Amino acid sequence: MSDQSARWVDASQLPEELVALIGTLRPGENVLITRNGETIGTISAAVHEEPVPSPNSDDITVVATATKLSATARDALSERLGPGYLVLDLRSAPPTVDVLLVPPSSPQLIGNFRALYPKARIVITEIEDAELGVKYEGPVRRLLDAGAEAYLPSSTIPRLAEQLDRTMSRLNQLTGDTSVPLTIEAPGGRTLE
Repeated sequence: MSDQSARWVDASQLPEELVALIGTLRPGENVLITRNGETIGTISAAVHEEPVPSPNSDDITVVATATKLSATARDALSERLGPGYLVLDLRSAPPTVDVLLVPPSSPQLIGNFRALYPKARIVITEIEDAELGVKYEGPVRRLLDAGAEAYLPSSTIPRLAEQLDRTMSRLNQLTGDTSVPLTIEAPGGRTLE
């Protein structure tokens, strides 16, 4: 059917549930409209004709977002990352994604993502972007908003020492407070400054 003979309906005239359902369709998926058990119409997902880099290209890092982001927010992320990245909604991403952005969630959900996307780097994100209407807070964001200066997920004491020193140096640079150098004693009597 050509665009000239196509009929259209403004989405604001449709029930919100239907618009939401249509929004979840992947290319090739349809919603059947029935009356008394008979199909009277079909709504098909739009296929975007925009040229996009192949997700299998070695030059492209494919990022899938498990957070519900608008196309505008995904485009903003993609633009900010640059031409070496392709940002997709999880529902349209191939199982070979390189990076999977997920909101703070349960270990079980992370395990499920790991099973579905075994090669992906899973990155937990807490995002708040009022301009793009995105807000995915988690426990770390709430702690930082309450007044904590930093969050250091360290695997060992030596790693904690490295992270703490680097973080304190950056915080001191930001505040201009260089009067007291940070000294950390590492295991074995070594001193980190």
